[in-house]
Amino acid sequence: MVTTKLGLLLEGIAETTFDDLPVDYITTDSRKIEDGCVFIAVVGERFDGNDFALEALEKGAAVAIVSRHFDDKRCIYVPNTLDAYSAMACNYRKQYDPLVVAVTGSVGKTTTKEMVATIFSKFGNTLKNEGNRNNEIGLPESVFRMDENTELAVFEMGMSALGEISRLSRCALPYGGIITCIGVSHLEMLGSQENILKAKMEILDGMPADGLLVLNGDDPFLNSARENLTCKVATFAIENDSCDVTARDISCKGFPTTFSIKDKEHGTFYVTIPCSGIHSVKDALAAYTLATRLGLDPGKSAAALSEYAPSGMRQRFRTVRGITVIEDCYNANPDSMEASLKTLADLPSNGIKVAVLGDMLELGDIADDAHRTAGALAAALGIDILLCCGEKMKLAAEAAEEAGVACVRHFEDKMEIAEYLRECTHSGDMVLFKASRGMALEDIIEEFYKEN
Repeated sequence: MVTTKLGLLLEGIAETTFDDLPVDYITTDSRKIEDGCVFIAVVGERFDGNDFALEALEKGAAVAIVSRHFDDKRCIYVPNTLDAYSAMACNYRKQYDPLVVAVTGSVGKTTTKEMVATIFSKFGNTLKNEGNRNNEIGLPESVFRMDENTELAVFEMGMSALGEISRLSRCALPYGGIITCIGVSHLEMLGSQENILKAKMEILDGMPADGLLVLNGDDPFLNSARENLTCKVATFAIENDSCDVTARDISCKGFPTTFSIKDKEHGTFYVTIPCSGIHSVKDALAAYTLATRLGLDPGKSAAALSEYAPSGMRQRFRTVRGITVIEDCYNANPDSMEASLKTLADLPSNGIKVAVLGDMLELGDIADDAHRTAGALAAALGIDILLCCGEKMKLAAEAAEEAGVACVRHFEDKMEIAEYLRECTHSGDMVLFKASRGMALEDIIEEFYKEN
């Protein structure tokens, strides 16, 4: 963060006698207080930052932004500290003028964000939110990393309820945006895909009227929404030939994946991406479409995709004791589960194929059917061994066994899976790990990687 006067950060938010206070660090975590910083007393479901405001001041914070009244004049009152934090980041962001874009969607937003950042980095100094810093705390933190050297920026925007992406978009003020697809993640909170669409379209709330929105032309919900849009729209697809950018000659039976981008405006480009699966092709198309419709060179943009590097536990390939492991357990929903299982099935292997699956969370009323479908799909794709953990994955195990998977086991203690894997897998085999982040499958992975 570049040192900025507090009065500028709080403009239109709150009045203070500390207008000239120089601020170079803002935190929502009372454990990370530094001398002279600003502490934001965020209120969450399980905590109230106001309880730590005075403690933060004692530790050296210059002021605390609070939503509870305190006698200490260093406590600056606002009705909602989360709103204030986002608005302060917006005030900071207005000091700079990089090309800013945003990415959201039910599936593939992190991969797409990373692919956009890979392309952008070929054209200038690029800022992105790291890891899973895509929420109402993480995104403002990322915005505060902007400075006079930032030429391009891409921010991933996640959500669990209506209104959240609107706040994020109004914080980052993107000129362009991507919506990857409308799936069934967060049905438990939002109730319907129509509401999920409404939530994702909030990306427009911080964009200018002449901004650019890139949409998945294979998604029926996004296709129907196009009719009511007044901003510039560009589309990508694999199946819908009428879209601006499509993919042809796709080869994702091995690693890496190759395909040709057919661009109605710029021609054809051969592309190689270091990941596998048809879903990765869609993410690459989205990133390419956004970049080129913002005026970046199409040949250079297409070539840059070969340098994309998977982050975190998102379809990361490793080889351990001759066994190919696909770590794809950063998150999971029915769409990404299907994509991951198909990727496992399509990849060439000299041995058996094992799927280690954990629960898909936040699916609401469709949870039971979604897990049964996952088990049945594993059978249909010819997966040799299915190992499950989590209450809902009991249903997947039952469905897989009924559909004919040769070896199906459900584990109450997920750590037992690592031991079982060491016994049943050998060099040449392939193992997929897939689950929602809350299942913490990395615990199993780390144990499996240990030498006996």
